[in-house]
Amino acid sequence: MGGDISEIDARRWSDGLAGLHERFAHRFARSESRESVLAYMRGLLSPLERKNGWTVAEEAGHSGPDRIQRLLNRIDWDADGVLDDVREYVVEHLADPGGVLIVDDTGFLKKGLRSAGVQRQYSGTAGRTENCQVGVFLAYSGERGRTLIDRSLYLPKSWTDDRVRCRDAGIGDDVEFATKVQLARQMVRRAIDDEIPFRWVTADAGYGYSKGWRYELEQADVFHVVATTRHDTVVTRRALDHPLHDLMADLPRQKWKRRSCGEGAHGPRIYDWARVEVRPWHRPDRKHWVLARRSISDPTKVAYYIAYAPAEATLNELIAVAGARWAIEECFQTAKGQCGLDDYQVRRHPGWHRHITLAMAVHAYLTVVRAQQLEKGPDLLERQT
Repeated sequence: MGGDISEIDARRWSDGLAGLHERFAHRFARSESRESVLAYMRGLLSPLERKNGWTVAEEAGHSGPDRIQRLLNRIDWDADGVLDDVREYVVEHLADPGGVLIVDDTGFLKKGLRSAGVQRQYSGTAGRTENCQVGVFLAYSGERGRTLIDRSLYLPKSWTDDRVRCRDAGIGDDVEFATKVQLARQMVRRAIDDEIPFRWVTADAGYGYSKGWRYELEQADVFHVVATTRHDTVVTRRALDHPLHDLMADLPRQKWKRRSCGEGAHGPRIYDWARVEVRPWHRPDRKHWVLARRSISDPTKVAYYIAYAPAEATLNELIAVAGARWAIEECFQTAKGQCGLDDYQVRRHPGWHRHITLAMAVHAYLTVVRAQQLEKGPDLLERQT
């Protein structure tokens, strides 16, 4: 569902950012602020090795980082409003009725104790427990491309239980503790309320294990294929709480189908797949399945998914949705490597959301430009990159 944008010549295309910038320029009361936003976005898109207040200011021709720091930390503007405008831009250019909403989180390594939400916690980015911030994100993936459309900084209880610490970091007294799953649920609800065109939702096991969230999606008739753990349970004709690993363990060999779930960094991601229908006595036009993905090289490695879909959904469709989850990893990689998503020196809660929003805007712009160039022909894209 779209291609990698890592080879784009960012500097050559940076002038086009002005068109996106015009969509939300009205969110800023003063001309200096509007100019600073565009300069900051161009800096994030530039080939600078590090994209912080100083380097971006130098790229923009400023004598120092003061204007950039005011933009992120002191000037009054609504980052959520800007994000609304960016989402409209994404829908206008990338809308796909068969699109997939993808939930995941990513870590931002940080030193010290003052940055909002920072503590020693697991970072999927690092693959271990580190001193970091964790952001929960929602990505949109369609035939024309994939990009990030929502975000929220996760605040551990060590923060929300200390209101003085929160106030020092710009976290309002009305901001209460929310799990990562709760943050994800809020983002998907916003996408539904905003009438973002999509057909599926997917997420890894950290989110898909939540029966409450799966039930909420089902009640809204939102089709989903979400990962879960082998210890999860489902309702079958034989039991109310049937463990997934027992359900799939005795499947005959012919039930497993070797399929690719999409292209990876080293070619097609090929596994053996099988599905078993669960949750009987449901509405006739909808079905529930347990979907299993088994490693070819090590058949003892099995991953599990819960699927809620139209009754006519094929195994290949469910596999494609499960495989779409990797699109958000590609978004993180490109947004960090090319759009400065993790290059920031802000500590306060509003500053984090402002920087992340503008980096997401730049990533959305690159995704749209690549989609437009691909429509003109791959040969043209190659000549321009």
